[in-house]
Amino acid sequence: MTRPLADLMRPNTISDIVGQTILLGENGIVRRMVDNGKLSNLILWGPPGCGKTTIARALANSVEMDFVPMSAVFSGTSDIKKAMDTARMNKNIGRGTLLFIDEIHRFNKTQQDTLLPYLEDGTVVFIGATTENPSFNLNNALLSRCHIGVLQPLSTEDLLTLISRAEKFTSKKLPLNNEARTHLAQMSDGDARFLLNTVEYLLNANFKNDLTSDELDNAVQKRAPLSDKGGDEHYNLISAVHKSLRASDTDAALYWTARMMTSGQDPMYIFRRLTRFAVEDIGLADPNALQVAIAAWSAYERLGSPEGDLALTQLVIYLGTAPKSIGNYRAQKAAYAAARASGNLMPPKNILNAPTKMMKDLGYNAGYIYDPDTENGFSGQNCFPESMGRQKFYHPVERGFEREIKKRLEYWDNLRKKMNEHK
Repeated sequence: MTRPLADLMRPNTISDIVGQTILLGENGIVRRMVDNGKLSNLILWGPPGCGKTTIARALANSVEMDFVPMSAVFSGTSDIKKAMDTARMNKNIGRGTLLFIDEIHRFNKTQQDTLLPYLEDGTVVFIGATTENPSFNLNNALLSRCHIGVLQPLSTEDLLTLISRAEKFTSKKLPLNNEARTHLAQMSDGDARFLLNTVEYLLNANFKNDLTSDELDNAVQKRAPLSDKGGDEHYNLISAVHKSLRASDTDAALYWTARMMTSGQDPMYIFRRLTRFAVEDIGLADPNALQVAIAAWSAYERLGSPEGDLALTQLVIYLGTAPKSIGNYRAQKAAYAAARASGNLMPPKNILNAPTKMMKDLGYNAGYIYDPDTENGFSGQNCFPESMGRQKFYHPVERGFEREIKKRLEYWDNLRKKMNEHK
């Protein structure tokens, strides 16, 4: 066996593929293509080892088309044109060609545009595979000519089925007890290729006894946590942290933060996002949240990992359990909108300084009242542009410290109202 087990066991038909029931089930887009005997251009988007290449090969087999594989990592425009010349010759003799391009997101705009005329005239049926979000990485012109098929990581049950198939295919029993078999499926993290490569190693390693889960961990290198510091998984994980904190699901936030840290994400990026959360989603409901965020960030910079990891954990717990409010966020949006809409209105002259005689003669600073010197420490004077009228941007909620802020604002509003009534 010179070829890897994962390649030798690759299914030849759609019916033999494990998992992906949304695409391959009775009403799935891929199943309908096979049942109708007519393929359409397709983008397969999913994580590594979920079956993108296998589906493409099985589709070609199902309608007896020539399968032309290509990798966007190693191929360019000239390779596309060569493949199209071959496809034209096939078309002339009545045979179809399925062009499969792996990692299609690595093609630049020009390379992607090169495909368009061949897709339009039916020279080939095109299937592209990508681990990156197509809407971010593929041209709209290419996307408009293709269906999108979203693949999911294989489930533990799917991977256990693959283990049984591998044993039947090789006529060998995997040297694992039942618990370790499940552990192998779980540690594969939905990646069939990783699973079968590990199975191949275990079958050929000549272990004398069945391994336990702990012994399996010692025998094979565990799959590294999925991480792409600038791609979908990066943003998916930080989104999970942010949304968990917003929902006050502290334990979930701790889990997603741990996922980011164990997958090698930049701690400084995490601290920056958590500090943003402190002002955006907590704000004045707990003013200490910002101070805790800055302090934890500073502590990590001084201590590093692993000692500073506890500062990150402490921050996540504090933010998760803090009262939530977007009062200051809404106030900012409302104030910015009013500033853009009102143009360049002058402040009222009473709150302007008058450093020169001419400015005093023009009424600058006339009638200004020094609030701390009044009986209530509050003058009630207008600080909005005279032609604008008073505006209300900030509406505190009845949570956390904002309850106290609301009382203060109501006190000043009532006092201002009384002062205006006596004028």
